[in-house]
Amino acid sequence: MKKRIAIFASGSGSNAQKIMEHFKRSSEAEVVLILTNNPQAYVLQRADNFEIPSHIFSRHEFYDTDTVIRLLKNLQVDLIVLAGFLWLVPPTLLAAFPNKIINLHPALLPKFGGKGMYGDHVHKAVLAAGEEESGITIHFVNEHFDEGEILHQSRFKIEPGDTLEIIKFKGQQLEHQNFPRVIESLLKKMKS
Repeated sequence: MKKRIAIFASGSGSNAQKIMEHFKRSSEAEVVLILTNNPQAYVLQRADNFEIPSHIFSRHEFYDTDTVIRLLKNLQVDLIVLAGFLWLVPPTLLAAFPNKIINLHPALLPKFGGKGMYGDHVHKAVLAAGEEESGITIHFVNEHFDEGEILHQSRFKIEPGDTLEIIKFKGQQLEHQNFPRVIESLLKKMKS
């Protein structure tokens, strides 16, 4: 029986695409649903391209009802992946999927994490701090932004003269290389 992955994303969904590509031919796991809080998110088009169903939900539906949890349970989802999803996961969802929700953060946690630290905000903070390296962190999700147990970190060097765009590009390369691989190894460790 294939392991079943659901991906939450709020925007373009380039990581979601890499994950869908990675598991498209896998005999071990499959992406069964893409969820978003943003009806304009490009990730919906990407899901469509892979013929993977998607679900758009409102803040009310996510925080005040169990609609999303029921949907994930009905699909027998084994792992929830946050790939550029910007809302804090509610305690009800954490309780329904203990140690089964992971996130990718575009910096080396615990530095540059927390509320409001996503996308360019993170990279600008890294640049402003004069860091010599940055990277990505893949971690379990808990009730706080970016504080769950770390599963994987990859680093890159920040060269003198690196711009925001270059740092973003270096980080994205690491995301695309590592996120699907870390998901795959995590799924292998999970009991059926």
